[in-house]
Amino acid sequence: MTKAVFKSYGNGYYTFIFETGEDMVFEEIHPKALYKYNLKNDPSFVDKEFQLTFSEVIGDTDEDFVIYRIESLKLLS
Repeated sequence: MTKAVFKSYGNGYYTFIFETGEDMVFEEIHPKALYKYNLKNDPSFVDKEFQLTFSEVIGDTDEDFVIYRIESLKLLS
């Protein structure tokens, strides 16, 4: 699990900033995590720290196409 701060949702993408200062954009979130934390519609989660796990999903037809998917979220702050 990794710690990151939720920064924004826009155009179908969720942006988080990790402890290293690196930002990462996720295209998918596991439905259970999204149900518990409605990042898409609830602005109170902006600038909150989460513990998260994620995976890389490589495209079936194009190996250069990678989607980052959040598998689990836990609110820390």
